[in-house]
Amino acid sequence: MATDVFAAVDLGSYELDMKIFEMSQKKGVKELDHVRHRIDLGTETYATGRIPAARMDELIKILLEYSRIMESYDVSRYQAYGTSALRETRDIDNVLELLRQRTGLEIDIISNSEQRFLDYKAVALNNEGFSEFLEKPTAIVDIGGGSIQISLFDHDTLVTTQQLRLGVLRLYSTLQQIQTGYRKYPLLVQELVDSQLSVFAKMHLKDRKVQNVILLDDYVSPVMQKIKLGMEKKGYAKASEFIGYINRMSNESIPDISRKLGLAQDNILLTYVSGLLVCNICEILKAETIWAPGGCLCDGIAYEYAEKKKYLRSEHDFEKDIVACAQNISRRYMGSKQRSETLQTIALNIFDSMKKVHGLGKRERLLLEIATILHDCGKYISMVNLGDCSYNIIMSTEIIGLSHLERTIVANVVKFNHDNFEYYSDGTYRFRGIDKESYFTISKLTAILRLANGLDRTHRQKFKNVKIQVKDKELEISVDTMADVSLERGLFEGRAQFFEQVYGLRPIIRQKRL
Repeated sequence: MATDVFAAVDLGSYELDMKIFEMSQKKGVKELDHVRHRIDLGTETYATGRIPAARMDELIKILLEYSRIMESYDVSRYQAYGTSALRETRDIDNVLELLRQRTGLEIDIISNSEQRFLDYKAVALNNEGFSEFLEKPTAIVDIGGGSIQISLFDHDTLVTTQQLRLGVLRLYSTLQQIQTGYRKYPLLVQELVDSQLSVFAKMHLKDRKVQNVILLDDYVSPVMQKIKLGMEKKGYAKASEFIGYINRMSNESIPDISRKLGLAQDNILLTYVSGLLVCNICEILKAETIWAPGGCLCDGIAYEYAEKKKYLRSEHDFEKDIVACAQNISRRYMGSKQRSETLQTIALNIFDSMKKVHGLGKRERLLLEIATILHDCGKYISMVNLGDCSYNIIMSTEIIGLSHLERTIVANVVKFNHDNFEYYSDGTYRFRGIDKESYFTISKLTAILRLANGLDRTHRQKFKNVKIQVKDKELEISVDTMADVSLERGLFEGRAQFFEQVYGLRPIIRQKRL
């Protein structure tokens, strides 16, 4: 049976991480090697937006060594991702080209929402009880170098997610600038994080009780794997015991803490800052239990590749989390659930009936579904400028699991559902950074959404049992209804013209009276 040897590389804010995996249909995913190298990419980047020349030389040297390790394992495929430190580098295109020329490695920059989504998948890779844990009210707290992500789950469903610029390296850099002793860190960290956490609590918690915290980070998690804090299993802790443990650290010297925990002294202060951040989060969430399952972004990268190649299958439906995130955004902006469901049913029916015509896949179907959910979010701001306002809301709001490009596609589809379509040759700013293939996806999904919208233009759900089939050069839409659909027929023409322009098929409504 064929075996893949896959390498996952994470260019993080404070460390370069690589894991080598062996994958097969029979054995699933097996980790072969794990290599880590500390390199501070974040401090300079967050402060200046640039990576110094000396740091670039160090980065190139490490990546060349990683490339040699890949060759020694006869790696067949690899995926290298840069996260917040590289995302915030102003001349990132030149940086990536230089790294490609000097090391031969292609590095992709992932958005915050993609990174957090992969972190969740990292937990699923090594922990069968992940979905079961999410059945209870749970917050996944993902602490990175530049920011954190707090995602609330209930009954294995994502309720809300929010990014806060409270990354451990960013906080540590601020504390270093203040030049105070680490015994003052508890008060200073609380002052730095309190305003953002309070706003999060007011917006998203309200009367919601969060029982568990799943902690994803690089500093506290290794500590929790070594000690017991009020619970039998390592990696688990009672929140009250954890808070007491972190508070006691201020009374010990750094060498003593380093010796007790078996950690490098250089990491102690970062661990302490991360621990204080977790304490503040647990207190505002009123959490009872903390679980630090371990794992890293490399595990999530491997999970995604293995899932795509069908080497494994998860109990947790991650795609459902993306849809749930969009539904939460729609609720926040007073979107109509009934209207969205009607539009979604018709639009996905059209999509599924035209697979041989549009040539789009499962991922594009998901983007269309999200567009139907968010189709009217802009009315919260303006009923007149609905298209522009919807576009701006979507582009300003993270949808966990979607890349920046995918979010741009959804935003454009929603805008052009309401406004005149803009063409690639017009050079509009909306298509900046969008390739031709993505532009064609926008036009195809827009044509479908417009057509679906035309079939329910009055928002009264008149059409029941909609059946769609392609016949010659027509898209025949059969509907069962006793209602008067004169208005829908009259307004349908303009939307049908754009659909025919994109697909070369003429939409025709055929009414069957009940």
